Amino acid sequence: MTDTAAIGCDWGTSSLRAYRLGVDGALLERREAARGIMTIDDGAFEAAFEEALGDWLDRAESVPVILSGMIGSRQGWREAPYLACPADVADLASALLALDLARGRRIWIAPGLSHRDSGGTPDVMRGEEVQILGALEGLGDAPALVCLPGTHSKWARVEDGRVLGFATHMTGEVFEAVRDHTILGRMIDAAAWDDAAFLAGIERSGEPGGLLGQLFGVRAKGLFGELDEKTAGAYLSGLTIGHECRAALAGGEAAEIALIGAGRLVGLYAKALEHLGHATRTLPSDVAAIGQWRLAQALVAKPDL
Repeated sequence: MTDTAAIGCDWGTSSLRAYRLGVDGALLERREAARGIMTIDDGAFEAAFEEALGDWLDRAESVPVILSGMIGSRQGWREAPYLACPADVADLASALLALDLARGRRIWIAPGLSHRDSGGTPDVMRGEEVQILGALEGLGDAPALVCLPGTHSKWARVEDGRVLGFATHMTGEVFEAVRDHTILGRMIDAAAWDDAAFLAGIERSGEPGGLLGQLFGVRAKGLFGELDEKTAGAYLSGLTIGHECRAALAGGEAAEIALIGAGRLVGLYAKALEHLGHATRTLPSDVAAIGQWRLAQALVAKPDL
């Protein structure tokens, strides 16, 4: 594999995604396994890493290897301290944590990012920062927002190749908790969907009353026949995503909103933002490979890091 110039590994809670990258950062090969950090017993991370990527390491002996995600958390292989925003590729590269394997090979774990809001409350991300770093390659220097929808959605403000700050919204987890563990769930068919109800929820999120009051309105609408089990889930989704999007956009207009991810959830965010009058573009979740390539290049350029 003489064409290999770097190896990246996005190692999260539930899965491991690995990328073999060429001299120009092109994705040569991708691997994925259900070997997230929560599946590793007794701290046997090195054995799991060798099992997943040992053959790549054997055949590309001197290229930089970058790990990112929850593998660098307190529950992971080795904790990589959070780096405070603002941060760019050079800052992230300087904060990489070196880890020496038993085979005598040195690999690197990317740090997470931290940020404090205007009231001083801290926020953190781990793994998403490398995806954002990959997205920055194509966003230019103008102010933009980067959104990573998920269980804990991240919204990052970027400009001039730097992550200026970010906010986390527990929208996905709250939606599932409300749907599955409150009285509202009794009127929701989880397999059903209705676009009109979703957009109605988006609209409702902009009205007075706040999220907590509007949540009970889901039940009240059901009692008055304005929602049923086929529409209530989509309405609830629109309500929660609508509140998230409005809060994330409250800080001012962005020249561009980039969504990172794949599948139905990213499509829902695009639909919600379009309904609110904002243009978006969607970048694949594998943009993490670009971020890992940029970190690898920084290591090659400054081997003393």
